[in-house]
Amino acid sequence: MNYQWNWTFFLDTAMSSDETYLDWLISGLGWTVAIALSAWVIALVLGSIVGTLRTAPNKLLATLANAWVETFRNVPILVQLFLWFFVFPELLPRELSLWVKQDMPAKEFFTATIALGLFTSARVAEQVRAGIQSLPRGQRNAGLALGFTQAQTYRFVVLPMAFRIIIPPLTSEFMNAFKNSAVAFAIGVMDLTFVSRQMVEESGRVIESLLAATLLYFLCAFLANRIMVFIERRVRVPGFIIAK
Repeated sequence: MNYQWNWTFFLDTAMSSDETYLDWLISGLGWTVAIALSAWVIALVLGSIVGTLRTAPNKLLATLANAWVETFRNVPILVQLFLWFFVFPELLPRELSLWVKQDMPAKEFFTATIALGLFTSARVAEQVRAGIQSLPRGQRNAGLALGFTQAQTYRFVVLPMAFRIIIPPLTSEFMNAFKNSAVAFAIGVMDLTFVSRQMVEESGRVIESLLAATLLYFLCAFLANRIMVFIERRVRVPGFIIAK
């Protein structure tokens, strides 16, 4: 291989700014982590609610929850991102639309976070539904027999056990939040993908730039995995969660 490696270029000052390429990477990492974590909070909260409603006795609520999942799960994340960024503002009242398009602070960041959060919430909801339905029916009946309301039965009996069961698949979704955040570059968020492309254009160091971004994405996903494994071990119930 005749490629001439140059890892020190990260310390060079970028041509279009006073920052070094290393500064760009650190900034891009910060935006990537911020988008992924914010989107994960949205996904976990909404996904838990929607997933629970999908198992509710009320058919209307269950139907609406199923429609939510099918809508956000079956449309590609990039398409959803463009819809939120370009189409949604046009559907708002004129003054609000102008504010969103021209004056809204960190518009790209919030749009990417919402799009990724809603997309991931549909996947989380499916995991929550599966976790609830995997429990023995006797657990819910026992809660009702003790005098709990339907809501109390979900809160104190069903959901605590269901979430313990679905931590492994939720781990994959948490990791995917970091990986899927890469689409944010398409609307101008200066995340890892965006800055790595900028580094390639300005420095010409293609392999080093892409390898650095790849390594940082790997580290983010790996740390997310380790955090979820730690949580799994702390909350596992013998017979339901197998220690790793």
